[in-house]
Parts: sequence; structure tokens; C-alpha cells
Amino acid sequence: MKQTLQLGALSATNICITMLFLWYVVTRIGPGMETDALFAGMTVPQLVLAVINESLINVLVPILAGEKESQLINDAWGLLLLVAGFFGALFILLYIGAPWWVPLTVPGFDDAGVSLTVDLTRIQCMGMVLVGINGVQWAAYRARQRFLWAELAPVLAGVVALVLLIWSLPRFGVMAAAWVAVVRIGIETLLLAPGMLKRPFHPNIKSEVSRYAWQRIKPLLLGTVYYKTDPLVDRFLLSMVGRGSLSLYYLAYQIYVAGCQVLNKAITVPLVPSLSMLCKQRNRGNFRRTYRQSLLKMGAISFGSLFIFALFGRILLNLLVGHWNINAGDVTQLWWIMIWLGGLFAGGAMGQISSSSFYAAGNTVTPTRIYMTAYTVYIPAKVVAFYFWGVAGLAVATSTYYMAIFAVQIFVLEKEWVF
Repeated sequence: MKQTLQLGALSATNICITMLFLWYVVTRIGPGMETDALFAGMTVPQLVLAVINESLINVLVPILAGEKESQLINDAWGLLLLVAGFFGALFILLYIGAPWWVPLTVPGFDDAGVSLTVDLTRIQCMGMVLVGINGVQWAAYRARQRFLWAELAPVLAGVVALVLLIWSLPRFGVMAAAWVAVVRIGIETLLLAPGMLKRPFHPNIKSEVSRYAWQRIKPLLLGTVYYKTDPLVDRFLLSMVGRGSLSLYYLAYQIYVAGCQVLNKAITVPLVPSLSMLCKQRNRGNFRRTYRQSLLKMGAISFGSLFIFALFGRILLNLLVGHWNINAGDVTQLWWIMIWLGGLFAGGAMGQISSSSFYAAGNTVTPTRIYMTAYTVYIPAKVVAFYFWGVAGLAVATSTYYMAIFAVQIFVLEKEWVF
């Protein structure tokens, strides 16, 4: 319980800093073309981050958990070199091709908006290599069950970045926000470096662990790249509605994602190494008991939070974001978007428990198939909902999608155990 509270507090602090970052940008500039371009430019870097969270960490933590320190360092360094090389090459390709592929993601923007989005995307893509390195660093810390520093480092980096943002945004505009986001990732990478400072004996990118990790990550990576394109579809559709709608939808989405991250760090992250070891011991009874207890805790917190927000959310949002260039109409629209998106929070939070139970057992195929099947049905349904009901239809379709995935994962877990 003490560790859960500590991790929850650190994660909540980090999320609060991230939300302050978004709050300061949106309220200081106001929802419009500049913020729409900034958030549209975040789409691909955030897609990479989502792939890393769903693939790298969920695969590497169970593999590295329980290894001797010397072996863990050796394996982690080999994996880090592979990941850094891959994302370095990907960054070069995306940077050079940005003038061609970025306009395809925002067809509703005018020429000035597209040009600004290209510039902001190029800046934010610079952080992809660092995000990839962070993924291996996080996995190494979590495999050792050293969770506190892995959560404290982003907090310290976030504080520095927030101070830089407050100083630079009024002077240099929206470009400053993009650069500060990259600087934040760089500081975090440096703070996590001590976990990798021990010299490896033979960092081998062709080691048995690298091959084993690739076998596990391959189906998950391919599937994740597919179904994590959801934000890309959202930006595509929202670029064709009124200015500022993309920014408000993104803000609502990020608030719920932030809440899920807090719960994930406090409840799910400590759960994975424990489930992995129970799986290696073939202890099905304790595996089931541990996973169910965490699921009940997550469900009570997420649904309770949604109920409270439905009652008092508009008042809270008015106090938090109703400043500077955010008017009462913007606050009301944001509240309604969050009501429609409620299933994202509940389904996403509880889905972290169910999917992590699969990953802890080394089963990356089953949850990937569930996500891919659901996503294939979801995308055309979301487009149709957006066509008829606009932003409301988009949000409700997203809520339904996350709740459906969670329900299917639970059904499979209860009917057919993962080991």
C-alpha cells in the first residue's frame, strides 16, 4: 500500500505537470489554428510513444524480471542500441518526408495551418529517439522493481520544462511549446541514465534475449501500430470542423489519458513483475487472485471518479481552464466532450489490468488480436458516427470501443487462462 501511494503520488504529480503544460498553452494562446496545429503535430510522436508503452515495456519487463544484475545490464544495453538505431532511422525518414505526409493527416487545414503543422511536427519528431531510449530505461528499472526513481525522473524533468514554457511561450509563441516538449524528454533521459551506467560485459544486439524479445514483440508491434493510429484518425476528422474543436477534444482526451496513466503507474505497473513471477512459478491460483483484486480496485476508482465528474465537472473545469482566452462556451463544450468520452477512462483504466495480465504471462498474441479485430470494426463505425453527429458521435464511438475491448479481454481471461 505504501508503494502504491508513493507511485500514485509521483505519477499524479507528473500528470498534473503535463496537464499544466497543456492548460498554459491552450489558455494563453486560446483554442484556434495555432493550438490545433500543435496538437496535430503531436500525433505521430504520440503514436510512437503509445507503441513503445504497449510493446517495448510490456514485453521487456517480463523478460528482464528476475535476471541477475550483470545479465540484466548486458541485455538492456543490447536492446537499447537496437531501439536507438531503429528510431533514429525512423526520425530521419519522417523529418525529410514531413512536407508530403503531414498534409494528408489534416485535410481541413488551410495552407498556413498545414505549413505550421509541418514545422511543429518536425520539431516534435526529434523526441522519438529519446522516447525509444526511455522505453528501455523504464523497462530496466521496473524489472528490478525500482519504481520510485523511474517515476520521480519525469516529475523533475517536467518541473524544469514547465518553467521554460512559462518563460518562452509569451516570447516565442507556439514554437516554444514544441521545443520545450523535446527538451523535457531529453532531461528525463539524462535522469534515467544512472540505471544504465554500469558497463556491460558484451552488449550483443544479436543475443538470445534480443531474439526472444523480437519474437514476443513482433505480433504486438505490428498490431499496435495498426490500432494505435486512432488519434491519427481523430485529427484527420476534427481538422474538418470549426477551429478550436480539435484542441478541446485533444484536451479532454488527454485529461482521461492522464487519469489512466496515474492509475496505471499506481496499480498496474507494480502488478506486472508480480504476475510475471507467479507465471514463471506456474501459480495459477495466486495469479488469478492478484489480477482480480487489482481489477476490482481499478473499477471502483474509475467509475467513482466518473460519477463525481458528472455531478461537479463543469464547475471544476470552469475553475481550472476558464481563464484568459477560454470562454464559458469553450468550458461547456469541453465538459460535454468529457461526458461523451467517459468510457475511454473506465474501459482504458480497467483494460490496463486485463491486457497486462496477458503480457505478464508472455502472451502478446491474444490481446493484439482482440485490439485489431475491435479496431477494424470501430474505425468505419466512428467515421459514420462523426458524419451524423460530429464531435459527440466521435466521442461516444471512442467510449464504446474501449469498453468493448475490456469486456472481450475479461471474457477471454476468465474462460481460457493465459498459461
